[in-house]
Amino acid sequence: MSPDAKVALITGAGHGIGRATAKLLARRGWLVGVNDLKEEFVTEACGEIGANAFPVVQNVASREGINAAVDAVMARAGRLDGLVNNAAWVRYQAIPDIAPETVDRMVQIGFNGVIWGIQAAAAAMNAERGGTIVNVASAAGFRSAPHSLVYSGIKAGVMGMTRAAAVELGRGNIRVNAVAPSAIPTEGTSRHRSAERDAKRIADTPLGRLGTVDDIARAIAYLMESDSDFVTGQVLSADGGIGIAIN
Repeated sequence: MSPDAKVALITGAGHGIGRATAKLLARRGWLVGVNDLKEEFVTEACGEIGANAFPVVQNVASREGINAAVDAVMARAGRLDGLVNNAAWVRYQAIPDIAPETVDRMVQIGFNGVIWGIQAAAAAMNAERGGTIVNVASAAGFRSAPHSLVYSGIKAGVMGMTRAAAVELGRGNIRVNAVAPSAIPTEGTSRHRSAERDAKRIADTPLGRLGTVDDIARAIAYLMESDSDFVTGQVLSADGGIGIAIN
């Protein structure tokens, strides 16, 4: 590793979009802290990525957990230049069936975790070098579907937090943006997918295909790196155009 290599923490990087992002940033020379709650996922991801990755096994749903994760990165690398708030836990329930425990867990990980992640990263980032924070939102924050009241609400909130944090942290040379993917096939989304649903999404998407985790990783990497140095407070829709199409 170059002593000037940038260092990132990616939450929920044991699989899916998080792992794809960790792999891409590592290939581009970043040192990446791979976070997940499950040690086996982190070990597997780090083994796949190689020397530019190190494990950060923490539950980042709590303020204490994300602080411990950032502390682990600082102890290992001595700096933090980027954070990707990607961790989430998702369940879809019809409005009459929404359960308090479902709301509590989804909000704790997908909403509160973003707040504490922004707070911890901003405190650790060097004022002179600055840093970048990318929050993983969703197309569901713009347009929704049945059974997604909680999920859509959380992701719309993540977009609002992104703008607010960008305004407050900009003078400290910290940029904050979000990526809003459409439905992306991953291990975590497999339970909510079917061949019929996939075919409908493909038909409704102007680019004529489902997105991949690598598509989203490239969008995140753009917002993490210097090509986007004058971009902050934005939500980048990585959805193949489905969000602007009349279906």
